[in-house]
Amino acid sequence: MLTKKDVIKSIESLPSKFEAEEAIERIVLLEKIRIGIEQSQQGKVVSKEEAKKRLKKWVK
Repeated sequence: MLTKKDVIKSIESLPSKFEAEEAIERIVLLEKIRIGIEQSQQGKVVSKEEAKKRLKKWVK
């Protein structure tokens, strides 16, 4: 779960004027990073070789 402190810090780094979409994108990015770190700590990772195989399917 995100903290207010993290969200506020991210929003404070935006320029004085910004689109709401920019703030939302930052919050979504923070959440994705948090989930990734949590998954990594739980050992839910794949090897570099497996990641390369998966990327080959997506990138053509």
